[in-house]
Amino acid sequence: MRLDKLLSEVGLCSRTECKKAAKAGRITVDGVAVKSADMHIDPEKNVITYLGQPVEYKKFTYIMLNKPEGYISATDDKKDHTVLELLDERTQKLGLFPCGRLDKNTLGLLILTNDGELCHRLLSPKHHVSKVYYFRAERLITDEDKERLESGVNLDGEMTKPAKLMLYEDRMSGQLTLTEGKFHQVKRMLEAVCNKITYLERVEFAGIPLDTDLKRGEWRELSTDEEAHLRSFLN
Repeated sequence: MRLDKLLSEVGLCSRTECKKAAKAGRITVDGVAVKSADMHIDPEKNVITYLGQPVEYKKFTYIMLNKPEGYISATDDKKDHTVLELLDERTQKLGLFPCGRLDKNTLGLLILTNDGELCHRLLSPKHHVSKVYYFRAERLITDEDKERLESGVNLDGEMTKPAKLMLYEDRMSGQLTLTEGKFHQVKRMLEAVCNKITYLERVEFAGIPLDTDLKRGEWRELSTDEEAHLRSFLN
């Protein structure tokens, strides 16, 4: 891998900035200052520093974000704020994208990554990856409503897959577990039983729960165990 490519991929600098830093002697490889940013290095073997700081290379990055209201699940938009704007400047340079979508006014767990293969696998209908949503409804959910929601409802001519609904004592709130991700699915499912969502938050994705220490708009990288769990879906 070229040195300038590595430094740009980890978000430290652009290739132009890397070239200038190399000429100024601000990049070292195995303790030796380099003058050429296009030299080839092995990120697994060579020890690299940039501006005196060691460079840690990761091929892929996985981030857990507690999405606030008003942000859209996109990498760029001319009208609305995107979830990538919640990241720091360096992390924004890593080429991350949302793994799945949350509606503009839906809160909670969103995974951001630059691992396209894993993202495709997690979102593929063939793999039935679970998503758990906490919701509040406008009116009581009856036993008949619960049975319909769990067995499947008709959304524009297409039946939803079986779901799991855990109702809270008030019967106006609970947790709904889905294994698919149709457009505005939870809201449309409640509308199919003549009800309406008043609050919606994703609290778990692919078996990984939302970190309750993360405030709205905050994020962190996945732990080693969480990352390994997600990547197990590739097997």
